[in-house]
Amino acid sequence: MKNRKLKKIYNKGYSQAGASLTKRSLKGFDARSGSPNEDINYNNNTLRQRSRILMASGGVSLSAINTNRTNVVGIGLYPKSRINRDFLGMTIEQADEWQAKAEMEFSLWAENKRACDATGINDFYSMQQLVLTSWLASGDCFGLIKRYEPTKLMPYGLRIHVIEADRIATPGTSTNGTLRITDGLYEGNRVYDGVEVSDDGLILAYHIRNNYPFENNSKITKWARVLAYGEETGLPNILHVMNSERPEQYRGVPFLAPVIEAVNNIKRYTEAELMAAIVESFYTAFITTESDTGGIPFNEAIPNEAPEYSEDEDEYEMGPATTIKLKPGEGVTFGDPKRPNGGFPTFVRAVVTHIGAALEIPADLLEKAFNSSYSAARAALLEAWKAFRMRRRWFVSDFCNPVWEIWMYEAVARGRLIAPGFFDDPLIRKAYLGCTWIGPSQGMLDPTKEISAEVMACEYGLSTYSDSATRLNGSDWDGNIERLAVENPKLAEAKVKTPDVQELINESIKEGLKTEEQNGDNNDSYATENK
Repeated sequence: MKNRKLKKIYNKGYSQAGASLTKRSLKGFDARSGSPNEDINYNNNTLRQRSRILMASGGVSLSAINTNRTNVVGIGLYPKSRINRDFLGMTIEQADEWQAKAEMEFSLWAENKRACDATGINDFYSMQQLVLTSWLASGDCFGLIKRYEPTKLMPYGLRIHVIEADRIATPGTSTNGTLRITDGLYEGNRVYDGVEVSDDGLILAYHIRNNYPFENNSKITKWARVLAYGEETGLPNILHVMNSERPEQYRGVPFLAPVIEAVNNIKRYTEAELMAAIVESFYTAFITTESDTGGIPFNEAIPNEAPEYSEDEDEYEMGPATTIKLKPGEGVTFGDPKRPNGGFPTFVRAVVTHIGAALEIPADLLEKAFNSSYSAARAALLEAWKAFRMRRRWFVSDFCNPVWEIWMYEAVARGRLIAPGFFDDPLIRKAYLGCTWIGPSQGMLDPTKEISAEVMACEYGLSTYSDSATRLNGSDWDGNIERLAVENPKLAEAKVKTPDVQELINESIKEGLKTEEQNGDNNDSYATENK
């Protein structure tokens, strides 16, 4: 009776569904999950290598990374200063002047690759592309904050050194300096794959190695411990760009990790089909004849200027569209090499659809093939941009905003920007740090409809002109107004009349009616003549 009662108690709810251990379909489903450190950090090295190899081979994997890079960052996310002028007690004119000054000062630093990049390779906007791509490929990316001595031409000492995920590792020792361990301790603190954490779970520091794991001809491995935040300023010493998918997760997972198996299978299948098509194209016709076979085969595939055919009478060479003579009585029998590859595009499309669903990128965008209707294409684009905006929000929070804050601290400290109370009150500091990052827009499938919809939204107070300009083409509405203030007088002076849209439509309709009448008259004349 007791056993029956226990069985009756436990065989409830999910015990009869997804947690069942007796159903045939689930009996062999032995799922074991551990802590984020066990599930992620212990496997990250393998995941990174496979992700990068799949990217290097192109195809769907590279498309998934590049599609995110192009839509999330594009040519770069540009800052638009948006200070809280009401809190700071500024007029509109004063706020506009301060914001324009801040943006000009930032461009002085951001657009000079030697002024912002510690390696001197990328400007700040190209650096964004690099960081985002590395984040997606490796799971996370790091920006080490460095300070150089300012000069007259480069008045800022801030430099950012982009570091790939492999160099953040738990300190270890070995004879050849290439040992990589995931867990460790540093002065009593737990270190998770290079990230030092306190007993409360707070990130304290990062451990950076001076080379890559298993790098050929590298120096003896040494680690540098970098505090996560400055002890005096509270500013970050290192920027960690990562998307967390589990609580208490300290290292990121490559973007392609959930679909590595599927993408690799598509790669193998494509290579097999390509090889089969090549083999199938190498058909050779054999003709038995009584004539002399000692000469060069006619209709040879081998160029005359470099004959490399075999002189052995017992060897025959195959090639595309080749005809070879055989000895009397000889013959060759081929098995039919044809294979049913007509379903190849359908099968690949089905797998790409599943991959796209996992990565939140529609199959049309992954394949860059848009054969759907307008409604379907627009729905796919809207769905994809939900994910792009979300990733842009993560990226701005982890990389762009911290860089803007660190740069502004230096600009105010050096007197390049005048911001009273910046270092005294955190609310004043926050009011000065307000910033919007403008990047690539979603694009338009039907500009007439979408622009009309934005105009109506602004007229009824459902949107602002700034938001609409950003959505439509990624432009700055304030900048557009300033430019139009210059261009409109020039148009007026040149006496260029801007045609009215409705007037153009009416004229087009009139021209169409005239054309129809003329065609009708011509048809009547033609009918009369034939009659």
